[in-house]
Amino acid sequence: MGTTGQGQAGQDVDEVNVPPVRKRSAVRGLLAALRLTVVSAVTGGALAALVVAVIIKDVPVFLTGGGVLVVLILIGVVAGRRSPADEEPPAGRIALARIEDLRATSGESADVPVTFRLTVAPDDRPAYRVKIEQHINLVDIPAYRPRGIAVVEYHPDEPWKVLIVTRPTAEWSRRAEEAEIDSAPESTLVVSPDMSEGSWCMLTLFAFLAGAALVVLLFRAELFTSGNDDGAAAKSPSSSSSSSSASRTFSSSTTVSGPSTSLLAFGVMRVTAMELEARVDTAYVTAITIEDHRMAVRGDSTRPVSETVHLQSLPYELFPGLVREARTTLGVRDPRSWRIDVTPGTGAGAGPRVRVTVTGKEGTAHLDADATARITDRRAVGESG
Repeated sequence: MGTTGQGQAGQDVDEVNVPPVRKRSAVRGLLAALRLTVVSAVTGGALAALVVAVIIKDVPVFLTGGGVLVVLILIGVVAGRRSPADEEPPAGRIALARIEDLRATSGESADVPVTFRLTVAPDDRPAYRVKIEQHINLVDIPAYRPRGIAVVEYHPDEPWKVLIVTRPTAEWSRRAEEAEIDSAPESTLVVSPDMSEGSWCMLTLFAFLAGAALVVLLFRAELFTSGNDDGAAAKSPSSSSSSSSASRTFSSSTTVSGPSTSLLAFGVMRVTAMELEARVDTAYVTAITIEDHRMAVRGDSTRPVSETVHLQSLPYELFPGLVREARTTLGVRDPRSWRIDVTPGTGAGAGPRVRVTVTGKEGTAHLDADATARITDRRAVGESG
């Protein structure tokens, strides 16, 4: 695949963002919102009618509210039994995508949820941006790095539906290795036209309260003259707010507890890095220190991204091998402790620098490696420098 430039990505944005199926989805979403508003308002009004009827002791109002609730329940049961027409899912297509950023969160299994920001570059339309979340195996996470190229499956009529292909064919793997894709502008970001769960909940709540308030207003005269004086005045809840200012520098560390637990165990380093990322609320740090039972990070929000280390891009699964190499080949026969220091590289395009230091009776020795855990330098015991 050839290079996809920003000029190509920026043109015909409307063609990417508003396909015909998206317009149909917007119409269906509007009808669903209207339906939900009416049902929620009627439900709120019916429940309010029951409460008002009990207070003013009005039997017809009570029967009316109860009857409306029964009708709503029957409609819900009938609608639930009706099976919607089967819709054939749209066919997916394969394309290449540039990984703009990724953030992994801790999970309970070997597959962890990872949030990706991608520039998808189809062969037959301009490139566009999308944000997705997908579960990736711990072992496969090092293969996905910022500014890297991945193979994805997308739907032409629903471009916001993108899935990373974790096991692409040999041809697409070759194309991914040879491709160069420029970042698409933020203006090309596509999102699903459907309302989020939070929006649906807020709409339901507002419609419910509006229906209940309407019924109360209709019977306000009877309510205020019913002689019910035992109600207490409503107190407006006090809301406490705390303001916090973000520090320009930060540091955090975590300790792996238990005498038999070590960060050298498979997967423990990456999970610990995820916990630290959640604490500092960023994946970009200026220094990482790893010891047998402790991992610490430091950072500076004023640093540019090129002078930081991305926490999730490091090959943690290969670090135990570096520690074994340092403990057995640098002249330290009885190593008492080890430490891994990761710092940003110097120079344009330089990756992070990894240094493994071991200490024993003979002294201190270290070896250096690059971002792929390839050893670049050794300093055995007694060697200068």
